[in-house]
Amino acid sequence: MIITIASGKGGTGKTTVAINLALALTEDGSTPVHFLDCDVEEPNAHLFLKPTIERQQPVGIPVPVVDLAKCTYCGRCAEVCAYHAIAVVGQRVLVFPELCHGCGSCTLNCPTEAIHEELNIIGVVEQGHARAIHFAHGILNVGEPMAVPIIRQLKQQAIPKLANGQAVILDASPGTACPVVESLHGADFALMVTEPTPFGLHDLRLAVQVARDELGLPVGIVVNRDGIGDTGVDEYAAAEGIPILMRIPLDRRIAEAYSEGVPLVQALPEWRERFVDLYRRMAQEVAG
Repeated sequence: MIITIASGKGGTGKTTVAINLALALTEDGSTPVHFLDCDVEEPNAHLFLKPTIERQQPVGIPVPVVDLAKCTYCGRCAEVCAYHAIAVVGQRVLVFPELCHGCGSCTLNCPTEAIHEELNIIGVVEQGHARAIHFAHGILNVGEPMAVPIIRQLKQQAIPKLANGQAVILDASPGTACPVVESLHGADFALMVTEPTPFGLHDLRLAVQVARDELGLPVGIVVNRDGIGDTGVDEYAAAEGIPILMRIPLDRRIAEAYSEGVPLVQALPEWRERFVDLYRRMAQEVAG
């Protein structure tokens, strides 16, 4: 089962849920676990899982390079570029790599074959193991604007052909932008982590709209810092028929363990079975 753990806003405890779910399933011993940190702009799951990185693979986007000796400045390349990554101004061709999506339309449509593509490295995918967990994360180079190609490559390299009983946990970036959509795409279940506050509810609504209404995924909720705020999340979940699968209380012990880089299931072992039960409940939701 492929589970994407997401949140409409940052700071809700999404990564906390993801790493503790992975550790609980591994320590339970019944479910092989693959963990993918898809928050490629600020990956931090490795701080808790402490993986041994065994291999690296650079990720790039093919961007156009123009041979001015062949170019007739006809402007066809600019006409077909949906992202305005190339422009023809008089007798000059301007290429903007930060806008290029690597679609290849300019190269394909150039009537004089004056354009070829070269790989522009934007980041890296790293893979290894954290104990028995198959671990992988992507790292976007500082200043690069597009995270989606790295997430896509991360998924292609790290998600195996799944056998029955395997779990793949994707820790998505916060929000509802393209990187989150890519992390959700192809998942079996979307687990939304929120907090019981007006801000948490507002962004939860947006995230559910993307996962359930746009992508058609079954959705469940984890309420973190339960006991603060108001009842808005509970009322929304009941009205929408979305199950609340776990509640994590506002507990000083949990906060202290997090600040020291200690996962919840290690600091408070009684939570291990609760996370295993969370996985079982998600599997039941997927099975219908």
